Amino acid sequence: MDISKFKDLIQKLSFLRNYSSLILPVTIILVAVLLFIPTQLMSSKLKQRIEAESISIGNRVKSLNQSAVSRNQWEIEQKYQQAYEGDANQMALLAKQSNQRELLSYKIFPKPKDASTLIFKEFGQRYRSGIDKLIAKVNAHDCPSDTELQKALQGSGLSTARRGGDWGEMGKSDVKSEVEATITEVLCREKAEQASVYVTPAELSGYKFWEDYEYIGMNTAIEDCWYWQLAYWIIEDVFDTIDAMNSGSSSVFTSPAKRLLEVNFVASGKGAIGGKAVVKPSYVLSAKEAITIPHTKRFCNDDIDVVHFNISVVVSTKAVLPFMQQLCSAKQHKFRGFSGKEQEQIFKHNQITVLESNITTIDQPAKTRGLYRYGEDAVVQLDLVCEYIFYKNSYDEIKPESIKELLKKK
Repeated sequence: MDISKFKDLIQKLSFLRNYSSLILPVTIILVAVLLFIPTQLMSSKLKQRIEAESISIGNRVKSLNQSAVSRNQWEIEQKYQQAYEGDANQMALLAKQSNQRELLSYKIFPKPKDASTLIFKEFGQRYRSGIDKLIAKVNAHDCPSDTELQKALQGSGLSTARRGGDWGEMGKSDVKSEVEATITEVLCREKAEQASVYVTPAELSGYKFWEDYEYIGMNTAIEDCWYWQLAYWIIEDVFDTIDAMNSGSSSVFTSPAKRLLEVNFVASGKGAIGGKAVVKPSYVLSAKEAITIPHTKRFCNDDIDVVHFNISVVVSTKAVLPFMQQLCSAKQHKFRGFSGKEQEQIFKHNQITVLESNITTIDQPAKTRGLYRYGEDAVVQLDLVCEYIFYKNSYDEIKPESIKELLKKK
C-alpha cells in the first residue's frame, strides 16, 4: 500500500471531523429547501381553488337569497287556491243554471199535475205562440205570397194567370210583361225593406206538428212535450243569434243574417221544411243516433245529455264566421223556478258547438229564391250541424221517468 495515499486519506477524514457539527444543520436546510418549493406551489393553487369555489358558493347563496320564498308565501298560495276553487265552483254553478230555463208549460213535467189531456194541446198552442213571438222579436217576414202578388197585379189591371206554376220563374217567362215584372219587383223590395230577416213558422220544426196534434196516450204525450221543449230552447237560441247579428238593422238589405231557412233534427239535414218531415229531437246515446260524425266524442253520460240539430241560413259572405261565433256564444235567459212562481232570475247558458258546416253560393234568380231580395251583399247559404249540451244536474228534477229509463240503457 502506498503510505503517501494513506496519509492523504487520513487528512481528509480529519477535515470532515472538524466540520461534523455542520452536517446535520446543512442537511436540514437542504431538506427544507426541497420541501418549501412544492409547498409554495401547492399552496398557491389551493388558494386559487378556494377563492374560486368560495365566490361561486357565495353567488349561489345570494341567488337563493333573492329567490327565497317569503314567510307569507303560504297566504298568497292559499288565496290562489281559493280563487281556483271559486272558479271551479262558479263553472259548476253556471253549468247547473244553464238548463234552469222557462218552460212552455209548468203542468206537465216531470209528470202531469192535471188529469185532463187538454194540457197537451195547451202545450202545443204555447209552442206555436212562442215561435210566433220569436219571429216578431227579430222583425221577420216572408217574401210576397201568391195572394199578395195576385192582389197587386189585379190592382194594376193586369192578368194574374200564372205560367210555369211558380212566381219564382217569372224572370224567365217570355209571356210576363215588363210592367208585371216591375210591379213584382217593387212588391218584393217592399217586403225586404219591411223585414230584418226572412222567416216563416212552417220552416221551424214542430210548428206544423202541434197544429194538427192528436192525443194517443199519456206516456207518448209527455215524451212529445219533453222533446219539443228541448227543441224550443234550441230554436230560441237560434233566434237570439239572429237578433244579435242583425242588431240595429231594420231591413234585409242591411242585415248580415238575411234568411232562416230551417231548424230541424233530421239526420240528413233536409226534408223538414214546411213540416213535411216531422222529426223531434232525440238524445245522442252513441254514434248511431248522431246526425253527423261527433268530432267532440260527446254522447249522453252521467253528467250531460247530447242532442244534434240542423240549421240553414242565408247570410252575407262577411257574416259566415261571425254568425257561427255568435251561435256558439253565451246567451241570457230568465228563470222563475220549475214551478214558474219563484222570483225571476237572469242566468246565462252556452251549450252549442258546431260539428259540421257547408257553404253554398246563392244564385239570385234560382227558382225557389226568385221572390227573395237580399240587397247588394254577396250572400251564401250556410248549413250547420250542431251539438247541444244539457247538463243533467240542472234539469233532471223535471225529466220524465220514461226519459230517465231510456238514458239508463245507454
